[in-house]
Amino acid sequence: MEIKVVRNVLDVNKTLAGRNRDRFSQEKVFVLNLMSSPGSGKTTLLEKTLVQLAPDLKCAVIVGDVCTSNDADRLAVSGAPVVQVNTDQFGGDCHLAAHVIAAAADDIDLEDIDLLIVENIGNLVCPAEFDIGEDARAVVLSVTEGEDKPAKYPVMFRVCDAAILNKTDLLPYLDYDVGAAVGYMGQVHPEMPVFQLSAKTGEGIDPWIGWLKEQVTRKRSRG
Repeated sequence: MEIKVVRNVLDVNKTLAGRNRDRFSQEKVFVLNLMSSPGSGKTTLLEKTLVQLAPDLKCAVIVGDVCTSNDADRLAVSGAPVVQVNTDQFGGDCHLAAHVIAAAADDIDLEDIDLLIVENIGNLVCPAEFDIGEDARAVVLSVTEGEDKPAKYPVMFRVCDAAILNKTDLLPYLDYDVGAAVGYMGQVHPEMPVFQLSAKTGEGIDPWIGWLKEQVTRKRSRG
């Protein structure tokens, strides 16, 4: 019975995600689902990403957290529209589901947006299971986490279209094997691009920005 209930929840979410996807396609908005464990540097990466993209793309962000608007407040400084979602109102969910994204998108003028980034709740398990109607998924792994995280949490890395290895500015001070981390990612998801960068210093961020612009351009050309 428990398995059936879980399946029903995912089936309903899949249906709602399809509606989201149709809506975003009609508006020609590219949607990125950005995921990671807590403390990986997602918000810092988004701060730099929004600044880099501002001259070329109109961006908006939906920020998911159990509590507080700390991350949304930081991102709003960029001038991009930001919508905060706190899941403590409905049980403290560790992920954002499709119906939550649909409601949050109502507060954004999608006609004026090229790229919508969803900063999912920090968790390497639950968010990977829930389709929200996105076009692509990316996962952030920091060098302050274990190299074997992709092997321990393979579903997250398997469902993503790109990975970011963040906080590379700390490598001189850590006993961290970059080759092993990238190797584990390759075992779980061969040919997935891995962008090694420091969101804090900005070093290595250009290829990541280029990848995002390319994804948005591709969707526009299909439309």
